[in-house]
Amino acid sequence: MPHRFKPGDHVTWNSEAGHVSGTILKVHEHDFPWKGHTRHCTPDDPQYEIKSDKTDHVAMHKGGALRRLKP
Repeated sequence: MPHRFKPGDHVTWNSEAGHVSGTILKVHEHDFPWKGHTRHCTPDDPQYEIKSDKTDHVAMHKGGALRRLKP
């Protein structure tokens, strides 16, 4: 199981534009609509809502795609 993150954690992930960093805003543990699609998640496999540090874009990722940054 991937590492658990919590709101406020600073993380990085790989995107088409290279490595991006941001702050987790919310943890989703149940299926929910996102940009016209259903995002599937469970308490054991949550999805994380993350705000990019540089662009303020909000992205959604599973824990396996994320790596915690040191404070």
